[in-house]
Amino acid sequence: MKNIAVLLSGGVDSSVVVHILCEQGYRPNLFYIKIGRDDVDYMDCSAEEDLEMCRFIAHKYGLPLDIVDLQKEYWENVAAYAIDKVKRGLTPNPDVMCNKLIKFGCFEERVGKDFDFTATGHYASIVNKNGKIWLGTAIDPVKDQTDFLAQIDYLQVSKLMFPLGGLMKTEVREIAQKAQLATAKRKDSQGICFLGKINYNDFVKRFLGERKGKIIEIETGKVIGQHNGFWFHTIGQRKGLGLSGGPWFVVAKDVKKNIVYVSHGYDTQMQYGYEFSMHDFHFITEDPWSGTADNEEIPVTFKIRHTPDFSHGILRREGNGFHLKSAEALQGIAPGQFGVIYDERHKVCIGSGEIYMPLNQ
Repeated sequence: MKNIAVLLSGGVDSSVVVHILCEQGYRPNLFYIKIGRDDVDYMDCSAEEDLEMCRFIAHKYGLPLDIVDLQKEYWENVAAYAIDKVKRGLTPNPDVMCNKLIKFGCFEERVGKDFDFTATGHYASIVNKNGKIWLGTAIDPVKDQTDFLAQIDYLQVSKLMFPLGGLMKTEVREIAQKAQLATAKRKDSQGICFLGKINYNDFVKRFLGERKGKIIEIETGKVIGQHNGFWFHTIGQRKGLGLSGGPWFVVAKDVKKNIVYVSHGYDTQMQYGYEFSMHDFHFITEDPWSGTADNEEIPVTFKIRHTPDFSHGILRREGNGFHLKSAEALQGIAPGQFGVIYDERHKVCIGSGEIYMPLNQ
């Protein structure tokens, strides 16, 4: 019998993972990762609610529950990474780094190493291909989370179980209701990885404060508004600008001058692009194109943000990085985010690289 650790979050997904494993005859050990700092006055009470739900699940199935305190590791790695990127005018993805460094990094080193597998409520799958294990997509395109897992490595993915990969979200809710789980109708978390309901702007303001700057219409050079700091805004953003007569989209930032440039209208070409480069590209299992030469064109599918839709394009190796040209226009290509590459049929996630485009700074 496999010795399994389950990462519980207090939500419906990880709760159903426990139910499924118990139905299959396993007796997993349950773990809740604590990362919220006790000394931060804007932290909300959702962590206590999460723990209460975790304790309910542990009691219902008669399983041990342990709290793993990774506050120090989280704030020194994931939070520091996010703030550094924002400060430089980039768009970070703390969820990606949290999975890589905390859930499947620090947790594995401290606890997971003593178990055969770690199971989570992520919507993803494990694919055995050519004698190796690959990160596969989930059957539910809306909930698929492989883009958040695209920086984990082969050793990590080899020890993971994703029991929800073959289920639609509606099916997961139905299972939870039939099993009378307290989490059955609980809303999905929309916050920063592990930080519950904390508002992203509050998180950034805590570390970078506020500094008034101009909002300028890029086509005319006209000042049309004011912002509280370029670090609150990302390329492609539409909501939260406080401008009338919209829609307005953020299309560029001047980091040195603290200026946010916007363009008006849904069809403005300033918010679209067809290509981008990626550096520090990370392959999860292996480089399937290791024999290709520079400038050789490789058909792939990809994502540049969390969305159910896959884009089609041509990948081309450029030295130590890759350049991707999309078949269709892409809205809001944001430097600092990850370009996540899949095989041509988007069944297997190959890996990811940080999007690089020169900023106006």
